[in-house]
Amino acid sequence: MALEKPYLDVPGTTIFDSDNARKGYHLNQFCMSLMKEENRKRFKADEQVYLNEWPMSEDQKRAVLDRDYNAMIALGGNIYFLAKIFSTDGKSFQYAASLMTGMAEEHYKAMMVSGGRSPDGNRYTGEKK
Repeated sequence: MALEKPYLDVPGTTIFDSDNARKGYHLNQFCMSLMKEENRKRFKADEQVYLNEWPMSEDQKRAVLDRDYNAMIALGGNIYFLAKIFSTDGKSFQYAASLMTGMAEEHYKAMMVSGGRSPDGNRYTGEKK
């Protein structure tokens, strides 16, 4: 019997639930491996070779190589694990979030400093206002 998941109805939001955790397990484990300096060095020396050591899907590997964080999330990545990738690249969380929203980093920062994005459109599609 399929579990009902009304929380999946939030526009523009990928929920990291047990299904995504299973789908992204190896992607997220790869990310955690980057906590060790020797693994970061190996990854940066030859990203494809290092990625091939992990039983990730080819789509997951391509998303990592392309630094397509939205694709990684859609493929089961958790943002807190993915942070290990952009940290390895010397990038900030703010930088990655701006990429994911399609905003220039300075515009993303200004939005967040001014109170964040509007809650309009961030409700369940079926939710009454």
